[in-house]
Amino acid sequence: MIEMIVGGLGFDPRNLSPLVLLRDHEEMNFLPIWIGVFEAASIAMELQGVKPPRPMTHDLLISAIELFGGKIRRIVINDVKEGTFYSIIELENKEGKTLELDARPSDAIALAVRSHSQIFVSEVVMMQAKLVNSEKDAEETKKFKEFIENMRPEDFTKFYKQD
Repeated sequence: MIEMIVGGLGFDPRNLSPLVLLRDHEEMNFLPIWIGVFEAASIAMELQGVKPPRPMTHDLLISAIELFGGKIRRIVINDVKEGTFYSIIELENKEGKTLELDARPSDAIALAVRSHSQIFVSEVVMMQAKLVNSEKDAEETKKFKEFIENMRPEDFTKFYKQD
């Protein structure tokens, strides 16, 4: 398993699909995952410290887990099939037993940023997902970093409307 962190959010310039960029701590490898606009907005809001007046779905799930005495241990992006990523959320119940919950990576990442949980990617996914390696692809990495760094949470507001 390789620990990753959220490196940023952006849009695929080809089709304007939102994506979340995971990166390792050394900024050597990057994993872009295409996600939905609502999940992108949820992640962006948390990363920017924006607190909605009412709980969002991901906030509600964290509250429910905690209400029942559980906590999120970590999330693992554990597989990729035909371009679709799969993940699990590892929960610990009040007895200390680890439970695994199948989840879309976008939802798992939204929960991880809220609960300050670690994000891991299996080596199988790292090998299959055609990651950018910054030593081998320095120019491509530079362009991608600039693209991600120029994105703002406000860029998602046209797709997202609060209740």
